[in-house]
Amino acid sequence: MAVTITAENFRSEVLEAKGTVLIDFWASWCGPCRMLSPIVDAVADEHPEVKVGKVNVDEQPALAQQFDIMSIPTLITFKDGKPLHQSIGLIPKEQVEALLS
Repeated sequence: MAVTITAENFRSEVLEAKGTVLIDFWASWCGPCRMLSPIVDAVADEHPEVKVGKVNVDEQPALAQQFDIMSIPTLITFKDGKPLHQSIGLIPKEQVEALLS
């Protein structure tokens, strides 16, 4: 299950996390975001070693701005608090899983 990421918990949930964290930047009005969401949820369920979080860009504009999110959905993989990989747009599950390595 994905964790809701906010400005208040970003440091503890992402920056201070050990290992891999996958963050999904999304919005409720975004069709591709709604299509990607069940894929991200499936990856979260199938990869318990990876923390998965979701940032609603409408509710957390400062986080979206911090990472220069111009298009959604955007996925960013963090490793030990550092951004590693980024993907923009709807992608298949295999490509989401490839971001984890």
